[in-house]
Amino acid sequence: MIIEYTKKDLSKILLVVNDAALKYKGVIPDDCWHEPYMLGKELISEFDNGVRIFGYRQGDKLIGVMGIQELKDVTLIRHAYTLTHYQGTGVGKSLLQYLFEINKSAFILVGTWRKATWAIQFYEKFGFVAHTKKQTNQLLKKYWDISSKQIENSIVLEKYNLL
Repeated sequence: MIIEYTKKDLSKILLVVNDAALKYKGVIPDDCWHEPYMLGKELISEFDNGVRIFGYRQGDKLIGVMGIQELKDVTLIRHAYTLTHYQGTGVGKSLLQYLFEINKSAFILVGTWRKATWAIQFYEKFGFVAHTKKQTNQLLKKYWDISSKQIENSIVLEKYNLL
């Protein structure tokens, strides 16, 4: 079951994000890695900036999350994570397809770490196309609020969504 989660669900969301993000350890630059990967105040800030988080629940357990942020002329996919034990079971696919259905803009962008090849391959399976390094840098500066180090080590993929 997929439902929208709010600030009151902070601890449940963070549990998923921080468990799944362990996969980044040793892959992303050391100075971009920290434990926990996401703090509560960061997630609150994301909610305050218009990020909507949807969760995939199995029984009473939240096992996957994925957010969207509608900005200007695009929708950004934000914070897509599945608990380690449930990765590869279709949770991410279900969440992504749900977000496609509720999306209101023609262009969907997702940013991820350039070395997170598993994430890039996941999005490519659903029709996302990677931007060049130059395009990525421009898009990250336009739509995301991230450090120059993260910009340097990230990639943006795009999907044109037929409304």
